[in-house]
This record gives sequence, C-alpha cells and structure tokens, in this order.
Amino acid sequence: MVVDDHRLLAEALASALKLRGHRVLAAAAPAAGAAELVIARAPEVCLLGTAQPAQPGAFDPVARIKRERPQVAVLVLGPVPSPRGIAAAFAAGASGYVRHDERIEGVERAIMKARAGEAAVAPALLQDAFGELLHPAAQPDDEGQRLLEMLTPREIEVLVRVADGEDTRLIAAGMGIAASTARTHVQRVLMKLGVGSRLEAAALAARTGLLDRAGPVREQRPRDLDS
Repeated sequence: MVVDDHRLLAEALASALKLRGHRVLAAAAPAAGAAELVIARAPEVCLLGTAQPAQPGAFDPVARIKRERPQVAVLVLGPVPSPRGIAAAFAAGASGYVRHDERIEGVERAIMKARAGEAAVAPALLQDAFGELLHPAAQPDDEGQRLLEMLTPREIEVLVRVADGEDTRLIAAGMGIAASTARTHVQRVLMKLGVGSRLEAAALAARTGLLDRAGPVREQRPRDLDS
C-alpha cells in the first residue's frame, strides 16, 4: 500500500510497482488520516510518505500503525533526512526509509527487505543514524546548519528573499536574473528543504534558525526594492 498526501506521487509509484508484478493500493491522505487507512486495510507493507521528516510528530502515524497493526511493515517515503530523522523513524517502529529520489528498483529492494524483517535503508543513512544516536549533536540548531550547508550561496539568497515575502518578479529583479531562472532557484530550494511551498520553506527556515545563520547574505543584499 502506498499512502501519501500527494495523490499523483502515490498513484505513480503504485503504477510502477504494479508493472513489476506487485499488488498495490494507492491512496492519498494527509498524515492525520494515513494511519487510519493503513490500519483499516492492514497491508503486508506500507510506503508512508512524509514531506518533513524533521518536523516534531512526523512519525506519529508510524507509531500508531505499529501499535495497532504490528504485523504491517512500514517504509517511510521522504526527502533526504538528517541522521536524527532516520533515528526517529526507526524509533517509531519503521522498517526502513526510502528517499523520494530513489529509483524504482531501490524501492522494490526496500519492500523485499521489509517483508523479510530486515532494515530497509541505505547503509550510509543507517550509519549516520547510528552515529547520531551514539554521538548526538550538542548544538540545538544543528538542523539549521545542516540545511544551510545543502544550499548554494545563491539559493540562500533566494530563501532569504522568499522569507521576506518577495514574489518571483521581485526575486528576479533584485538578483538581476530572469523570472524563469528565479522560479528554478525557488523550486530547487523547496526540493532541497523537502517542503512543498514557499510558506513552508520560510517557516522551516525560521524554526531551525537557518535565517539567522544566513544573516550575512541578508545584510549584503541591496535594499532598493524593499521600500
């Protein structure tokens, strides 16, 4: 069973798995309703989508499914996680973590491992998760630093402008680039942060302290469009 709040993603993944001989049910549901769907259907394996693995409570549906249907193997489907996110997924009872950009062959391998009762996660991600558990980061804002390191200087400037409420036209004008280029930068920022909208990106950046760390970029940008 594939459950994600993005119906297109759920149906596309289900179709790809069906072509490879799997019996799959696709469903679109927000996180709050995902657990109920899985509990009611009780599939052998569930691919449960999450857009923000770093968000508090992101894996509560996993914990509920395992509590009420312990025989269901839950594979979390999400963006590139932090080691702490991987650790949290397993702590909630997940059988594995599959990145959104994984090839269908990788998804299929993860399903087979979950069926066999094995941990279905890339070795590098699992190693990082164990490292986080053994040596947790001391800084409370380490997530913001991690996210900041994923972005290029230009993408950081784009994020700062998004957080300031600038639309595509203002971003393009302020940075001296074409509107199409500005849109591309915004989409890359959203993808790297694992969020679906500019509002979510701004909220995540503020919550993790990313904007404070990006302060030098904000101070250096021209202010002629802010008035």
